[in-house]
Amino acid sequence: MRYILFVILATFIPIGSAFANEIYINQIGDSLDLDITQDGQNNQFGDSTTDITLNGDDMTFAITQTGDSNDIAAVIKGNTYTGTWSFTGDSNTVALLCSSVTTGSCETVTLNISATGDSNQFSIDIGETSDSDNSTVAFTLTGDNSIIDTTIDGQSAALTVTVDNSASLATTSTAGDEGNEVTTSQSGNGDIVGHTILLDITGGGGAFDVTQSGIYDNLVDGTFNGDSLDVDITQTD
Repeated sequence: MRYILFVILATFIPIGSAFANEIYINQIGDSLDLDITQDGQNNQFGDSTTDITLNGDDMTFAITQTGDSNDIAAVIKGNTYTGTWSFTGDSNTVALLCSSVTTGSCETVTLNISATGDSNQFSIDIGETSDSDNSTVAFTLTGDNSIIDTTIDGQSAALTVTVDNSASLATTSTAGDEGNEVTTSQSGNGDIVGHTILLDITGGGGAFDVTQSGIYDNLVDGTFNGDSLDVDITQTD
C-alpha cells in the first residue's frame, strides 16, 4: 500500500513587500512529477529554516526561475531523481541536499542546471553520508561572479561544468568584474567507471578547485580559455 502526502503552501505578497511569492512543499510518495515556474524577483522556493522536502523514489522535479534575488532550499530523499533546473537573473541562491538523513540514498541522480546571470550561488550535495550509485550532474553557467560548490559521494560520479563569462581579470572589489568560482569534491570507492569531472571554461578571473578520491579511475578533463585563472586539482586513491 502506498502512502502519499503532498502539501503545498503558496503565499503571494503584494509588490513592495519583502518577497513576491513563497512556495513550501512537504511530500511523501513515489513517482512524483513536479514542475515549478516562478517569474519575478525575491521569490522563495523553500528557505533556510523551512526546506522543500521531497520523499520518494522515481522522482522528477523541474524548476524554472526568472528574475533576481530568488532563493531555493530543497531536500530530496529517494533512490532515483531526475531534475532540470533553469535560472535567468542575478543574485540568486540555490541549495540542494540529496538524501539528507537518508530515506533512500539518492542512488541514481541526473541533474541538469543552466543559469544566465551574475552573482549567483549554487550549493549541491549528493549522497552525503550515504553513497549514491550513479550521479550525472551538468552545469551550464553564463555570467560573472557566481559560485558553484558541489559535493558528490558515491560509486560513479560524472560532473560537467561549462562556464562562459565576460570578465577577464582576477577577482577585484568591483562587483561584476570578477570571474566565477567552482569548488567540487567527489569521493567514494568508484565502480569500474570511476569518477569524472569535465571543465570547459571560457573567460578569465576564475578560481577552480577540484578534489577526487577513491579507488578505480578518476578523470579530470579541463579546457581553459582566459586570463588570470587559478586552478587546483587533487586526486587520491
